[in-house]
Amino acid sequence: MKVQVCIIGGGPSGLLLSQLLHLRGIENVVLEKYSREYVLARIRAGVLEHGFAKLMREAQCGDRMDREGEIHKGFQIAHDGVMDRVDLYKYSGGNSVIVYGQTELTRDLYDARERMGGHVIHNVEDVTLRDLESEAPHVTYRDGDQIVRIDCQYVIGADGFHGISRKSIPKQVLREYERVYPFGWLGVLSRTRPASPELIYARHERGFALCSLRSQLLSRYYIQVPLTDSIEDWPDDAFWAELRRRLPGEVAGDLITGPSIEKSIAPLRSFVAEPMRYGRLFLAGDAAHIVPPTGARGLNSAASDIYYLYHAMVDHYKKGDDAGLDGYSKRALARIWKAQRFSWWMTMLLHRFPDNIPYDDRLQETDLAYLFSSEAALRSLAENYVGLPF
Repeated sequence: MKVQVCIIGGGPSGLLLSQLLHLRGIENVVLEKYSREYVLARIRAGVLEHGFAKLMREAQCGDRMDREGEIHKGFQIAHDGVMDRVDLYKYSGGNSVIVYGQTELTRDLYDARERMGGHVIHNVEDVTLRDLESEAPHVTYRDGDQIVRIDCQYVIGADGFHGISRKSIPKQVLREYERVYPFGWLGVLSRTRPASPELIYARHERGFALCSLRSQLLSRYYIQVPLTDSIEDWPDDAFWAELRRRLPGEVAGDLITGPSIEKSIAPLRSFVAEPMRYGRLFLAGDAAHIVPPTGARGLNSAASDIYYLYHAMVDHYKKGDDAGLDGYSKRALARIWKAQRFSWWMTMLLHRFPDNIPYDDRLQETDLAYLFSSEAALRSLAENYVGLPF
């Protein structure tokens, strides 16, 4: 098979880029390790910044998002016995976010690729990236007993943290930055009415908690837990009881509980790999960077990579201009590090660290007090949360 662009990874990043390139007449194929059903079973983030939503509309995949997504113009932070609201709309200059589950977004992208006859190949094994420094790279994968070769001009690595793409960059070229946090998030999805029409972030002496939602009938809740905990340590009743302890009384009293339909523990990590280009290989999304979910930047940071790659590819193929491709890594990393800073700050602000001393606690309290006493601080939070300009 011959294509202009071979995309490794059939998650939202790879599918979005595939769809955008297809609409501009740039031939591409997507290779995905797992089945479509497996990809769609992953429960992930659900807060989309306004720039991501605009990109979905440009990809002709935004109709259901606009119809079913929840527009949020603010969120709450519970701390020290009070609830303070962050008015995103006011402090970002009229912007907002859309709460729309990643599973639904990915389904929309799959449907669009299928409708337009896009090439998405599932269950590929032993993917290998070859001749990346040449002008004619190619990718091979195993299909049963057969080795299939794809000749291309560019390879996009959107295959996540554990994928092959980043590992294909020589160690002497790649530099990695990482911070692993000493706790995880225990998340529960339940078919219940949300505790609040807006997200509630809670800082509590027992640990962080978050009340989120996927729709008015589907709620997503999280509590901070030690990395040593397992799902078996947290039957539903224990989870709901602990969540109530960490929420303000008026919220806890109205909390509607029900059987969990999905439960998982996600460790928190900050990670960046540099550079994001090696020869004809370009990294995107979790293949190059990961943030704690506290600031809702993970999927959104991946979208900014796709924005830069999409426009760079269009400039290359339609105008013969390679400035976007040559500057991709520097440009993408500049925005990624800002997202890293914001996610790190939100995580440090709201979580209980196991080695905290009273001094650390007072700093957290002071940081929150300053935040809600300063319009400049609120503007900074709001502009980062709704999404910095691409």
